[in-house]
Amino acid sequence: MSTEPEINEKIYDHRILTDWSSVNKTNGTMHYSKDMIFNDGHRLSITVYSILFVISTIGNLTVLYLLTKRRLRGPSRIDIMLMHLAIADLMVTFLLMPLEIAWAYTVQWKSNDFMCRFMSFLRVFGLYLSGFVLICIAIDRYYAILKPLKLSNSRGRTMLAIAWCCSIICSLPQAYFFHLESHPTVTDYYQCVLFHAFANELQENIYQMLTMLGMYVFPLMTFIFCYGSIYLEIYRKSLRIVKGVERFRRSNDDVLSRAKKRTLKMTITIVIVFFICWTPYYIISMWYWFDKTSVDKISSLVRKGLFIFACTNSCMNPIVYGVFNIRGRVGKETSTTSNRHTSLYNRGDSSNQLPKHLLNSICDSNVKTTTTLLESESDLPMNGNHKIKSAELTKVDVDTDSPVICINCVDSIELTNLQKS
Repeated sequence: MSTEPEINEKIYDHRILTDWSSVNKTNGTMHYSKDMIFNDGHRLSITVYSILFVISTIGNLTVLYLLTKRRLRGPSRIDIMLMHLAIADLMVTFLLMPLEIAWAYTVQWKSNDFMCRFMSFLRVFGLYLSGFVLICIAIDRYYAILKPLKLSNSRGRTMLAIAWCCSIICSLPQAYFFHLESHPTVTDYYQCVLFHAFANELQENIYQMLTMLGMYVFPLMTFIFCYGSIYLEIYRKSLRIVKGVERFRRSNDDVLSRAKKRTLKMTITIVIVFFICWTPYYIISMWYWFDKTSVDKISSLVRKGLFIFACTNSCMNPIVYGVFNIRGRVGKETSTTSNRHTSLYNRGDSSNQLPKHLLNSICDSNVKTTTTLLESESDLPMNGNHKIKSAELTKVDVDTDSPVICINCVDSIELTNLQKS
């Protein structure tokens, strides 16, 4: 007496399976496995992806609109990269999320083999592109803060071009391995599957691990290196200032201090958001690759839910980068120069003060308003090897008894109010 094959009552998503689920026929009625009928996993996908679709659309379109307006006034590298990030996240929003919603609604694949392969390609392309653009931003910040002299305008465009090309290359295997196939028993049931694409299970696991390296491990390692290097350099410089090794503090140290605050906040936020979104999914994925027996005891809804949670990274990106780059720049533009520069004279460090005869030669003792002044480069001697180069004074209001002095120490210009002794 032959026994009916056991149908699947645990797995809600066919993409977790390594082969087709079984079906059986009892008293003339066909009983399908759980993954072949509309189930709780499909309800979860439709509900959550619909919510994420709305949030991500509003957030990324808003960021893209604001960055487009800023670009018309004068674009910067970071703004252009943020635009590409928003475009990548919108690709996830408009391609992956609607595909998941429609696929969950129809359960089986309702199109042809070409669309199966093409949509499988697009399904991961936006995820790869989003991660690679984040890598571009990390590298750009690394050079902008630590190696500004090596920063070039063409580097940003080159990195973005590489990010798009790498995303295409990494996504192509999806179009090759995914294919349309019909169920061996229910011949009119078609599904876009990965079944029978590999010679054995080991090859499939290797492919999944390579996908994890490109989509998760490589971006995360880049974030840790770039932002970690920035933090360590700023931390070392702060220690030298505290210990008195660098008593001469230039005006760009104030800029570095602001960069330190923004960079630390952005670093922590980037790493935490990316780590929180993707790590749980890949932990359970690795668990499944190496120990399927034990992971089968966990509901398949958990793994589906963790992948959906990973996709929320596309919703968080516009929030993170919008807060730290758009609002941060607005605040910087409205700040006054008096808050940016600190007097060298009032620090009591005689090595940084100009000689009195030089002060008298470049300052007017009783002025109320100093208008814009451009002086060509001169070689007036200062203490040591310091020389005064071109100076530019913006219009400032001062007291009658407080002359305004322009101090230029080769690489910085500071406006200082000196109180009469």
